[in-house]
Amino acid sequence: MEISFPFQTNLASDISSESREKYQKLIATLPKENGWTPMQPLCPYQGFWFFPMFLEGVMYTQDHFQAQSTDILLCSSMKTGTAWLKALSFSIATRTQFNNSISPLQTTFTHECIPFLDYGEYAASQGPRFPLLATHVPYTCLPKSVIDSGCKIVYICRDPKDNFVSLWHFVRTATRNNIKELKEGDLISMEEAFELYCKGISLYGPYWEHVWGYWNASLEHPEKILFLKYEDMMKETESYAKRLAEFLGCPFSLEEERGGKIQEIIQFCSFENLSNVEVNKTGIHQAQGRLVENKAYFRKGKVGDWRNYLTAEMGEHLDKIMEQKLSGSGLTFSVSPQE
Repeated sequence: MEISFPFQTNLASDISSESREKYQKLIATLPKENGWTPMQPLCPYQGFWFFPMFLEGVMYTQDHFQAQSTDILLCSSMKTGTAWLKALSFSIATRTQFNNSISPLQTTFTHECIPFLDYGEYAASQGPRFPLLATHVPYTCLPKSVIDSGCKIVYICRDPKDNFVSLWHFVRTATRNNIKELKEGDLISMEEAFELYCKGISLYGPYWEHVWGYWNASLEHPEKILFLKYEDMMKETESYAKRLAEFLGCPFSLEEERGGKIQEIIQFCSFENLSNVEVNKTGIHQAQGRLVENKAYFRKGKVGDWRNYLTAEMGEHLDKIMEQKLSGSGLTFSVSPQE
């Protein structure tokens, strides 16, 4: 893979007023579920829950996005290690164009280096483009062209207990960023969010259905879908970085391995380093008219941090749900907290 940065992108503003009106009318007919944030209700669509502001982009890409066989989609549910996967993939794929000192990741917010399909940041394709794209869209909701093109997919998931806690913190932070007059009591509590999450009502949820869709597809098409677990990557980062590079089509050479290139990229893309990059500490990211502080995307990144927020009973309850939903799939999330 020989690529450079940046490539042409088509932003949400490219969506015609006629298309917007069509999608907005359809979204207006969908049921609404309040609870996670007063900014937006959740709407059910094709078996999953979406915020209307993102669902418009999902519908548009389903209708118009034309995937190319050379595309590689980085897929995930929210708060499962998306920024880390983006940083690793970007650094691996562009390592012949940039060394760490001049990497766009030094001056550009991590999520802006690889655009999101469902945020309307890359609605359609015209002309040369960066082959790495990202999405939170469930497998069954991907644009038909993605499946038909045979392009590659990298999927990352995470222990649902850590996913829930990270999502809860993020939604509360995003709400504060956009509605300044809110009081603490106006924000969703841990208990309220937990009840909704366990019912499958969360952004891009049910979480277990999201995971199962990509897991099942990876079993059917292992040559096209690389399925990753955050916890495994944390334990054996070098091994998975090599595997990711091979899957992206730009494997590390023996010379690069001996020269420490893999470790150099791993350290550069680590939570400790990226969270201290100035743009990630002080910048503000805009998605579909909503503002979120960049630092909200870099909270802790720790395996097992859920133990600091959930009771043992709550953890066991989530484990049982996942076991029931993924029964017979061969996929488990039995992990110990990171020391």
